[in-house]
Amino acid sequence: RSGSAKVAFSATRSTNHEPSEMSNRTMTIYFDQVLVNIGNHFDLASSIFVAPRKGIYSFSFHVVKVYNRQTIQVSLMQNGYPVISAFAGDQDVTREAASNGVLLHMEREDKVHLKLERGNLMGGWKYSTFSGFLVFPL
Repeated sequence: RSGSAKVAFSATRSTNHEPSEMSNRTMTIYFDQVLVNIGNHFDLASSIFVAPRKGIYSFSFHVVKVYNRQTIQVSLMQNGYPVISAFAGDQDVTREAASNGVLLHMEREDKVHLKLERGNLMGGWKYSTFSGFLVFPL
């Protein structure tokens, strides 16, 4: 069987994520620090997780918006398609958080990343995080 039985990652951002300052047409949310990367299946440079084997995986993310009078929306993408999203849009709150989590049935080589659909993310103090792990292989 391909892939390791132990698969887990957790990554953070230490700077804000503002699309106007990026040449990023895909709107992928990039992370700059890995806290855990058991099996090395999360690629920091692309900020994409690649499943090493067929199985059930758990993913979660937490993001914080930068400005009041702003809305943020983040989607967890599997193979280029949105699976779940999180939204924060209180116009009177500056530092509002959005988070979500999901279990996914994944095939070997399936890819997962976060996409910023709208808004700007707070990155300082590592407010924005993305984590995942293999629950069990199939």
